[in-house]
Amino acid sequence: QVQLVESGGGLVQPGGSLRLSCAASGLSVDFNTIGWFRQAPGKERESVAAVSWGGNLRTYADSVEGRFTISRSDAKNTIYLDMTSLKPEDTAVYYCAARVDPTWRTETQDFDYWGQGTQVTVSS
Repeated sequence: QVQLVESGGGLVQPGGSLRLSCAASGLSVDFNTIGWFRQAPGKERESVAAVSWGGNLRTYADSVEGRFTISRSDAKNTIYLDMTSLKPEDTAVYYCAARVDPTWRTETQDFDYWGQGTQVTVSS
């Protein structure tokens, strides 16, 4: 049974930083494409970042490029999202997701397993 469990969300001031974690079980993060997504109230879920199986490909949304970094620990079977220079518009529920098919696709509909999400609120 595949499980993805996010943690690390919280309340942070604008300009601050957070690290989100996604602990996986039932699959290996180094053999699956893993993505981070977010959904703000009243908006559609959007892709934030993704890393390919093998780790040689990464992609970021334009809105987070240069501020967010996706990484992973194969030993811990965990994916991270390091977020810096946070803005109020980064406020959302953040989800991690895993894609079973090895082809490089990163849209919401391309992912098979989802975590329950963790809330990130950026506010002074």
